[in-house]
Amino acid sequence: MVGSIIGTGVFALPSALAPYGPIALVAFVLVTIGALALAMVFGRLSERVPGSGGPYVYAREAFGEFAGFLTAWSYWITAWAGNAAIAVAWVGYVEVFVNKGHHTWGSVGIALAGLWVPAIVNLTGVRNIGAFQVVTTVLKFLPLAFMATAGLLFIKAGNFGAFNASGGSALGAVSAAGAIALFSYIGLETASVAAGRVREPKRNVPRATVYGTLACAAIYLLGTLAVFGTVPHARLGSSTAPFTDAMNNIAGGHWAGNLVAAAAIISGLGALNGWTLICAEMPMAAARDGLFPAAFTGTRGRSEVPAFGIVSATLLASVLTVVSYTSFTKVFTEIVLLSVLTAVIPYLVSAAAQLYWLVVRGRQELERRRFARDVTVALLALVFSYWSIQGSGYQTVYYGLFTILLGIPVYIWLKRPNTAARTAASTGPAEPAVPTAAPVPKAARTARPVSLPTILRRALTARHQH
Repeated sequence: MVGSIIGTGVFALPSALAPYGPIALVAFVLVTIGALALAMVFGRLSERVPGSGGPYVYAREAFGEFAGFLTAWSYWITAWAGNAAIAVAWVGYVEVFVNKGHHTWGSVGIALAGLWVPAIVNLTGVRNIGAFQVVTTVLKFLPLAFMATAGLLFIKAGNFGAFNASGGSALGAVSAAGAIALFSYIGLETASVAAGRVREPKRNVPRATVYGTLACAAIYLLGTLAVFGTVPHARLGSSTAPFTDAMNNIAGGHWAGNLVAAAAIISGLGALNGWTLICAEMPMAAARDGLFPAAFTGTRGRSEVPAFGIVSATLLASVLTVVSYTSFTKVFTEIVLLSVLTAVIPYLVSAAAQLYWLVVRGRQELERRRFARDVTVALLALVFSYWSIQGSGYQTVYYGLFTILLGIPVYIWLKRPNTAARTAASTGPAEPAVPTAAPVPKAARTARPVSLPTILRRALTARHQH
């Protein structure tokens, strides 16, 4: 959980939030509350609906196949688009050491390497994925924990700048900053997506989801506050490695910042390692139900590595990365908003699925206090999801909705052979046509039934005459 949530997004986030000023921290607090509500919803859903698939399984179980397909399609886009965003943020810290002039095609090459190294690790098997994730999670957590504790001692009020630097309304600034901040928490559902590969999932998935989100929330809020207070606002907005700049300001020189940059590089590889597996797990679960192309069910090796899902998602992330560097002015922010929007759709449907179950069956199966608490949490998660969509901006919603609706022709194509088979099954097997030498007279049709030997004798006699 922590390895998938904490990638390089948090290391680049202070720069993306800087244009809004310290009011972005208010948005971060609100997003944290919403993320915790979502974590509790996923924890409850994973107890009731076990197995891999996460939001896809919950949507299909509550609302049927089409809702399940759109959820899987949207989340699949989130996974590989999010990998592109992680790779772009990762490049900023790699370029602390190489390509310091930020030449475009040099940055593209670094980003592609960051995407394909974790893909290769994934193709070697689940055991290697887990070992790689443990090591990178420990190494990434240390500098963030330092900034969230000791870094707070070096805050200077003058570095924060205007409280609302956006120039717009406070509500608009909070909504826009919140949509960006939500990217930091994408991944809180990953334990439920890979639940089929977890020991004791009914016990471990809810605990990992809630406690992992709490741990990340503490690190995020305090770490971002420390960066805002140690890097002057005028410099923070243009920084490609804000945590490195913060550490350099605290310690003096460049050695401390270089250590943070190295930790961010390891962090990015760890996050891409976990997300590359998630890119394949959900479409594989949907494909096994006939709601995604059958190629996603293919696995290789004794550990059943979903090779097609891994390679296809990495290819798509690579294409998006190249397009972003050559077409977008704010590469990280543009990809972040797209991946947030496509992630919020599955979040919203999952919260609705939990609320649907509570309304239909919860009152009979849960005690009154737990029922009231679960309804409140599900409603909070639902409202938070709507708010996140609203804060993504008109252009992002337009492109995101268009991308999601592109899945409808895919769904029609997938269901076409199944529809034909169901139609044939409902009408029953067609009766073979019996050739006749001439139309049957009406009198013969009203005569009494003829025995089987008589039918055979007449057929043979007619064939002999011809």
